[in-house]
Amino acid sequence: MRILLFILVIFFTCQVLAQKNTPEDFGFRHFQTIYKGETVDILLKSKKGDEQKKKPIFLFCQGSLPKPLIIKDGESVYGTFPFKTDSLERDYHIAIISKPFIPLVVEASLLGHGFTYNDPLTKEFPVQYSDRNLLDYYVLRNLSVIDFLQKLDFVDDSTLVVAGHSEGSTIASKLAMKCKKVTHLIYAGGNPLGRILSIIAEARVTESDSTNFAEHEFDYWQQVVNDKNSMDNSKGDTHKATYDFSIPPIHYLEKLRIPVLVSYGTKDWSAPYNDYLRVEIMRQQKKNFTFKAYIGLEHNFFPLTTTGEPNFDIFNWDNVANDWRNWLR
Repeated sequence: MRILLFILVIFFTCQVLAQKNTPEDFGFRHFQTIYKGETVDILLKSKKGDEQKKKPIFLFCQGSLPKPLIIKDGESVYGTFPFKTDSLERDYHIAIISKPFIPLVVEASLLGHGFTYNDPLTKEFPVQYSDRNLLDYYVLRNLSVIDFLQKLDFVDDSTLVVAGHSEGSTIASKLAMKCKKVTHLIYAGGNPLGRILSIIAEARVTESDSTNFAEHEFDYWQQVVNDKNSMDNSKGDTHKATYDFSIPPIHYLEKLRIPVLVSYGTKDWSAPYNDYLRVEIMRQQKKNFTFKAYIGLEHNFFPLTTTGEPNFDIFNWDNVANDWRNWLR
């Protein structure tokens, strides 16, 4: 009898684990709003017990590629935020918005390279995603989401922090320029001179006199410029997406009067351009910028091995998020 009871307990435990398929199962609140007639999914992470406590929103703009917000791998879950949200939850409700037409929760085994979600039939990025994977779409959609969130009873609308990493930093910077509700901007791992220069910088490091990788990227950029409104997604990002994200975000950043924190690793491909931004901000004698350079760390704040590869055993994202909180306080 005791053996049967044990088997039943294991069975029902496995059933519960197998049924973890909603954001609520993983500690998030799931909200939806409508933008241009389409449903937009929003996840909120709040300190346990403080879900209804009035706090400002900390909106995190995720990086590139069609990745689900919650990626399941057996009993483990990853994705969503690259950092633990515990420290920021003390002062904020942390928000993140899903990529358009990408499911919220997906098993890792069903995803492609880099945990990207591909259309089950075409095995390519979903056309509905690519059609909306544009800088201005994200900025205007996020403005709509901000309006929605700040009407919730538990949201303090006197403060609004917007943070973004990589592609998300460009979205966040243009959003901050357009939205007067944004009171603080965190610009992390971005390239203030635009996406194409990051692509070229990476090619310069890996090329040799026989490969000429950077020349290929200049050829690609010429193709983009020649047909900058093309929405063909057969090679990944459309030309329009590449063109829009390559417009230098420094044009947005220079117009800001709110406090801005710029975080970047000194081994990131974009590090020289962030150094340039820092020099230029100093030249313009702007006092609303703070710069935090993480010595020896790459794009995602990992140190490099002796062979130049990221050392994934040393995780620094939580330290970065804690630095954000200290700056905000």
